[in-house]
Amino acid sequence: MRKKLTGVEARAEELDTIAAVLPMERRDELAELLTDQDVETLRHLVNEGMGANTLRALTSDLAYLQAWSLASTGKSLPWPAPEALLLKFVAHHLWDPAKRETDPEHGMPSAVEQNLRGQGFLKVTGPHAPDTVRRRLATWSTLTKWRGLTGAFASPALKSAIRLAVRATPRPRKRKSAKAVTGDVMAKMLATCASDSLRDLRDRAILMVAFASGGRRRSEIAGLRREQLTVEPPIVVDGSPPLPSLAIHLGRTKTSGSDHDEVVYLTGRPVEALDAWMTAARIEMGSVFRKVDRWGNVSKRVLDPKSVNDIVKQRAALAGLEPGEFSAHGLRSGYLTEAANRGIPLPEAMEQSRHRSVQQASSYYNNATRRSGRAARLL
Repeated sequence: MRKKLTGVEARAEELDTIAAVLPMERRDELAELLTDQDVETLRHLVNEGMGANTLRALTSDLAYLQAWSLASTGKSLPWPAPEALLLKFVAHHLWDPAKRETDPEHGMPSAVEQNLRGQGFLKVTGPHAPDTVRRRLATWSTLTKWRGLTGAFASPALKSAIRLAVRATPRPRKRKSAKAVTGDVMAKMLATCASDSLRDLRDRAILMVAFASGGRRRSEIAGLRREQLTVEPPIVVDGSPPLPSLAIHLGRTKTSGSDHDEVVYLTGRPVEALDAWMTAARIEMGSVFRKVDRWGNVSKRVLDPKSVNDIVKQRAALAGLEPGEFSAHGLRSGYLTEAANRGIPLPEAMEQSRHRSVQQASSYYNNATRRSGRAARLL
């Protein structure tokens, strides 16, 4: 006869059942923090097919909100949350460091801060980034709606509190990658992958495929599977020898609908680099990009998305560049920047990058034009 599980044990077991879609390193801690309804909501979203990255972000935000609520009020999050609690959240996370020096009670109370820091939930010093606060409030609002409830997230008082708090603690907006990985930067990085070692073949393929496929997100590259690749008829350009062509079926992406299969194409050198890696690593099915250990053995496990970011930084360092200025997102911004520099029409570039927002995509074009335009050369 099976032993009856406690509430925490039952939640931990439920979290285990969705771990394949929602990897969690802190399962036991989450089981303590999250309520039965929280776990049921996550399980429902997994069954509905929500993207794994979105689920990870929702779970992370929900765990933080629950930990903050317990630390600041001694109770779990109420559903729906009263306006006063939302305002308290803003006051605890967006505050003026100068005022804190003269008023110790300003901002997050020290007891709440120590509690969250002790659990590993709070790592920053000083006020939070406004975007982080907005994102967590948006998560809170979304989870409230999924419970069939209405919250006070659109209240004028909350909007005013956020606006005033952001004005009191101005922060310059930072790009996800300080510098774009444009064509010249890419050439320097690829030059560090010149050998026939498995690691060089893999990294060369990752850099070329991520860039040439429209600046794919690191999660899309890390999660790429052999079954997503379809060989297309060769492409002939200006009478040159036929170039190999490949289609990548992305399926559901961050910006596409749940039933829409996004497709991007590779032509020429990126296809050759990908084929060279898959042949050398003997990858015939499953994950395309995998770990390579120090002895040159290829793992069967999928490459972690963070590893894609690490590879970009490592290759930047080997190329004599400043690794802190580049990240995996630099491949995405770099693709559009390079397209603008080469005079490729924005709609054509967006077909490959799969950007939905013309405003966001065009910002890279505008920056490239402004930098080299007459308005920047008046003297």
